[in-house]
Amino acid sequence: MGRSRFDMRPRLVRHRRVREQVSGTADRPRLSVFRSSQHIYAQVIDDEAGHTLATASTIEKDVKPLADKQKKAEAAAEAGTRLAQRAKAAGIKAVIFDRGGFKYHGRVKALAEAARKEGLEF
Repeated sequence: MGRSRFDMRPRLVRHRRVREQVSGTADRPRLSVFRSSQHIYAQVIDDEAGHTLATASTIEKDVKPLADKQKKAEAAAEAGTRLAQRAKAAGIKAVIFDRGGFKYHGRVKALAEAARKEGLEF
């Protein structure tokens, strides 16, 4: 089968290129970010075991009412803070950041900086 036109989207090309080199381990899992038009999702993943260790997003029940009233970058920062707290509770101190082919700007940057501020190293 050949490539479809969806395989050639610039973000997916960037994401695939990065994922060839970035992989999470048990010692240093991967912090993966996905940004949709309304929400942002983040997970800490151990790629060797194939397990998700911690997650956070702006669609969680206790975050969504706040996210609807805040700017998107502020809601992303809240998700980053919660992700870092959950990762630390799971014993994770350092991660490898995978921005998912998105530019390190706006909501992705807000999430990353909030996670760093909460004590997660990358």
